Amino acid sequence: MGLLASGAAHELGTPLATLSVILNDWRRMPSLMSDPDLSEEVAEMQNQIDRCKSIVSGILLSSGEARGEGTVRTTVKGFLDDLVQDWLSSRSPGRFEYDNTVGPQERMIADLALKQVLFNVLDNALEASPGWIGVAALRQGDNLVVAVNDSGPGFDPAILEELGKPYRSTKMRPGSGLGLFLVVNVLRKLGGTVSAKNRAGGGATVTLTLPLARAVAGRLRWRRLSRRRPNSKAATAPC
Repeated sequence: MGLLASGAAHELGTPLATLSVILNDWRRMPSLMSDPDLSEEVAEMQNQIDRCKSIVSGILLSSGEARGEGTVRTTVKGFLDDLVQDWLSSRSPGRFEYDNTVGPQERMIADLALKQVLFNVLDNALEASPGWIGVAALRQGDNLVVAVNDSGPGFDPAILEELGKPYRSTKMRPGSGLGLFLVVNVLRKLGGTVSAKNRAGGGATVTLTLPLARAVAGRLRWRRLSRRRPNSKAATAPC
């Protein structure tokens, strides 16, 4: 399954890149720039292509690979703050509460796959609870903990018992259940865990736990790869 997923993701990478280049050209065409409706649609198409590329990154990392589009040196707090802003720029929850108490000194190497993991969790929460989503990020011992809360119907008990298994979903549509499967597997590869529970007052909580020590390991590995292959774009694990 990993080889099939990896092969499909690699095949998707080229057409997605081609579409992205074409759309960038279209956005500079005077005939499109003068039409606000077309400009808005082209911008939305680009956003969706970027989202597809991020999904491909998550698939490749879950199968033991990486797309290699680079990493970013940042802080844990900055990474989460920017991620939330990016997500909110294309989604519209009725109410969004965000509390990030991680210290500004915590450094990390940010990878696209971790961003996609959190986007998947937020998207699932929004689908279940369009009226309210709450996100809390904190340091707990040597770990980074990110909890995503919603006020939706909660998880079916059978889903909670088999958390992270593919195609375990109550949504009656093709491909349902793969999102959480990828989340669990990507976090596992990064040395972290994912847990889910139903909230006493209604809704659900999905909690992602990552060891902060991986940020230091990621920086050291990034430096070694950079010295060995100065022209490469090797991706390293965040947190």
